[in-house]
Amino acid sequence: MAGFRVRRRLGAHQLEAHDADLAKRAGAALFAADERVRAAADELGFAEAELGAGAIQQPGEALAEVRRQLGIAFLLNRLNHDAMPGTADEVRARYERVVQLCESAEHVLDEQLTAIAERITRARREPEFIDGLRAELERLRARVPFVGEAIGCLAARYAREALVTVEADAAEAEQLLAFAEHSLRVAERRREAGAREQAQLALEASAESVRRAAAMLDAVEAFEVEALRAESALAAIVEESRRHLAVALDAPPSRSLATAIDELRAALAGLPAGVNTDPFAHLSRVRSAHTALESAMAAARERAMIPTPPVEQVSPAIEAADRRLDVARDAIARNPGRIGAEAMKVLAESERIRTDLGHYLGSPAVTVAVTDHDHQAQVVAMARRAAFLASEALFLARRDIEASRRHALGRGAMSAVS
Repeated sequence: MAGFRVRRRLGAHQLEAHDADLAKRAGAALFAADERVRAAADELGFAEAELGAGAIQQPGEALAEVRRQLGIAFLLNRLNHDAMPGTADEVRARYERVVQLCESAEHVLDEQLTAIAERITRARREPEFIDGLRAELERLRARVPFVGEAIGCLAARYAREALVTVEADAAEAEQLLAFAEHSLRVAERRREAGAREQAQLALEASAESVRRAAAMLDAVEAFEVEALRAESALAAIVEESRRHLAVALDAPPSRSLATAIDELRAALAGLPAGVNTDPFAHLSRVRSAHTALESAMAAARERAMIPTPPVEQVSPAIEAADRRLDVARDAIARNPGRIGAEAMKVLAESERIRTDLGHYLGSPAVTVAVTDHDHQAQVVAMARRAAFLASEALFLARRDIEASRRHALGRGAMSAVS
């Protein structure tokens, strides 16, 4: 008992120390966040003088929201120092909320002030940035004719469907560069007029247009390389597919393998000769069919390692299932009202599988010829499952019949006693 009291006192001391540390953290966080807000307000004032009022509208709104959250944090801290602050848990929760609000406020201020600092840096380096943007614009203009010629060569070699993503890139890049040049002139005029914010917006629009034009021109050059790579890959996979077809034709027949062989043959037969082709579409189709054939061959190899039921087992398996179903149906039919729901459910499942087996064979008769190995194994498996469920239904029905008899004997004995 004494040991329990010592541990309990120790836990109380540790909790008091934790609460005291939490109170210190909350006070320090409030002080730091308040100082950060003051510094942020000064930095936004300097940014407004350098960039204009419009440039600091969003950071100013963020600062107002931070001040509102900080006001809530100060209120919570003051409640914890009232004469009746509430329970220890309530005080602790308020301190934790104060710390969270202060950390969130500093995070928001850091994001906004970092963005402002980047804009100020760009504004101070604006002349250098304009010169670099103009040089990039001229460099891209010089590339446009060569890219247009490249698109013409590609159109002579490949189908239009293959060029749908790049055929208009040269013309669109030319339009983007014209817009970028116009925006750059606007930026320079507004900068000379002292409208720094408008100049910055025009400069950003010009830079974005130049970036998009460069991406379009690069896409055409990348397409040339990718098309050549696709043609090379197509030639290699065609050669490999033909070798695999020769191997697959000698493999044991199965439905899945036959389907995969037909699909790959169709894909190879659909390859056009000469120019005006779409190497990407052809490569995708042949690769998909080739992968399907590989999967079918792998499945065939796995089946070869697993003994397949002899064809002689097919008819006996179906006959055995039918016999067991007949016995189960007869037992249930001869005892109406005595059979429970479980036995009826199992019998219904067995009958459903037997019906599916008839559809699978194309006839409910057991004399249907089954030569395909996959087909044969599936038929035997379904017949054995139907037979097992029929036996299970018969077992459950006999259990229900026996229970019904015991119940009837019990009632007869009670009547005799009465």
